[in-house]
Amino acid sequence: MLARLFCWMLSLACLALSPGVHAEDGYDLWLRYAPADAARADVISRHATAIVAPGDSATLKAATDELQRAVAGMTGTKPALSAAPSSGALWLATPKTAPSLPVKMQALGPEGYAIRSTQVEGKPVTLIAANSDIGLLHGAYHWLRLAQTGANLDALDIMSAPKIGLRLLNHWDNLNGTVERGYAGQSIWDWWRLPDYKGPRYTDYARANASIGINGTVLNNVNAKADSLTAPYIAKAAALADVFRPYGIKVYLSVKWTAPMELDGLKTADPMDPAVAAWWKAKADEIYRAIPDFGGFLVKANSEGQPGPQDYKRTHADGANMLAAAVKPHGGIIMWRAFVYAHDNPDDRAKQAYSDFKPLDGQFADNVIVQVKNGAIDFQPREPFHPLFGAMPKTPLMMEFQITKEYLGQSTHLTYLGPLFQEVLEADTYAKGKGSTVAKVIDGSLDGHRLTGIAGVANIGVDRDWSGSIFNQADWYAFGRMAWDTGLSADAVAREWAAMTFSPDPRVVDPVVAMMMGSREAAVDYMTPLGLAHVMATGHHYGPGPWISNLARPEWNPVYYHKADAAGIGFDRTRTGSDAVSQYAPPLARRWAKPATTPEQDLLWFHHLPWTYRLKSGDTLWDGMVHHYDRGVAYVADMQRSWDSLRPLIDAERFAQTEAFLRIQRREAQWWRDASIAYFQSVNRLPLPAGAAAPEHDLNWYKALSFPYAPGHN
Repeated sequence: MLARLFCWMLSLACLALSPGVHAEDGYDLWLRYAPADAARADVISRHATAIVAPGDSATLKAATDELQRAVAGMTGTKPALSAAPSSGALWLATPKTAPSLPVKMQALGPEGYAIRSTQVEGKPVTLIAANSDIGLLHGAYHWLRLAQTGANLDALDIMSAPKIGLRLLNHWDNLNGTVERGYAGQSIWDWWRLPDYKGPRYTDYARANASIGINGTVLNNVNAKADSLTAPYIAKAAALADVFRPYGIKVYLSVKWTAPMELDGLKTADPMDPAVAAWWKAKADEIYRAIPDFGGFLVKANSEGQPGPQDYKRTHADGANMLAAAVKPHGGIIMWRAFVYAHDNPDDRAKQAYSDFKPLDGQFADNVIVQVKNGAIDFQPREPFHPLFGAMPKTPLMMEFQITKEYLGQSTHLTYLGPLFQEVLEADTYAKGKGSTVAKVIDGSLDGHRLTGIAGVANIGVDRDWSGSIFNQADWYAFGRMAWDTGLSADAVAREWAAMTFSPDPRVVDPVVAMMMGSREAAVDYMTPLGLAHVMATGHHYGPGPWISNLARPEWNPVYYHKADAAGIGFDRTRTGSDAVSQYAPPLARRWAKPATTPEQDLLWFHHLPWTYRLKSGDTLWDGMVHHYDRGVAYVADMQRSWDSLRPLIDAERFAQTEAFLRIQRREAQWWRDASIAYFQSVNRLPLPAGAAAPEHDLNWYKALSFPYAPGHN
């Protein structure tokens, strides 16, 4: 007995020292499949006694492998594969393998699924039904989500199909391994070793994305290098496509407009030149020979110095349609970004994309979709929705969110983005009257479009936890879940994520979700209260810099956006200013034209107001700003206290990381508050409201701070 005990203890010691074994470092994301308590394990085991699959395709193998891995992790028992349903089995079926399925399969489409508690020959089973193997994979992940989060598995009746067709990650990854606006280390694409070495992390990446319904990935930065289209890099992309294909994920490439000139010496990149069109057709043919299910191209053109068709007096539609013709024979699409503004355009930057694209409505080919950022400036902590949503009824528009937090504390601030996503998706454009939400624009239902899409700028890198912090994983998760179903609430998604990432124990889930749900608003408070925007330091966008005014391009200077002077603060976008309100539907334009009817969260976005303007609280604008700054800092302190109370319930490694990051966030929230107040007080010369603490340092101290090596700055 002692000998056996010694051997058991020795084996545990060896396991602990093994380099292949890791603590709870976040690598497993929301797919931890942690051991369930005895009662829950028994429930899961009873519903997963065996797995019945209708074939042995790579996708079905991925689904059955995931189910076996997960059930074994949660219960300690790996379910066997079976040829026929038996009591308690998970039965994966398609109309081809089970023609009399008790489900209206047409409604599920090619990716959707149904999960139903039913009986086969008198035996209770859980049916996962779909029209395709990919649908069965999605259904398997949904069942595992239910199993992990403590849901009732006894009487399931679920039908789910994605509301949006293209659900993509946009990687801003460079060929040298860096990631623009990436805060989780280097790129996960090891271009140097591809295509020969396809490490296991690529499969884990595909598993994570498939589990939340993401079906495409743009491999390279929108600020693209022409080299991405050379034969060696096409082969590397093809190797990744091979890994991702069983998980229903297509690959796409960002392209540089002048690639024909850089790679093959053409004298022009004019889209109307037949030689240019022929070059792109040949290049598309070459790519599709290597990647038959290649998705298509993403294009950033005539933006921030990138070349494009306007260099040749052509329109964005001219450029997009030329590329669309090249990929159309293969079923490919073109995603053309509407993020455009020019250094020599004196108009309000917030108006320029609308001005460029609104006149082109209806001129794009049917395999072109215009990709529009959620707001008109650039992924700010809060922006009104982009005026193009609802303004181009003849053109499919896709949403572009930023999952990586370029302007929201980067990797260390806990700022859950689910509420931001929900706020934008639920925003009413009034394009066809009340109820014309942004979600209805991008899912095609408002204007009858069949080509639909949504993209998220990825926050993924080689850090063990993928995203630079445990809580940043929640933003990746929320993007995928809300892309699949735009009607999901940020709260419900946070609850799923917290239960799978930490524990389904309400003592964990409730306080974690409470922290998450107010965290983005807290960041708005301590960074950009009351509709301020783009007051971050320039270049790296790390920390406050509202004083910056010396850059050559006016729209890169924070003073351009807040316009603070002795009389007041804010950007006048009414008819007395830039008239950006006129780009919105009349009911919104009328509402936002007056300070009294403008939501206070957007007040300074649309209006330049006196410091003495009275807010609804009764505070002056200045006092209200200070109170917002203080409220944001206080919320972070509250998150610290909440997190500390969870110490007994969270594993040591992930607890310690979050504890440290919350300390950073608390310090930096105070820095944001103090530096902003010091600057604006230097402009308005007003005293602080009663009880408000003075900034810790004088303004010159904050101005002198420098961060030449901040991560993610290209």
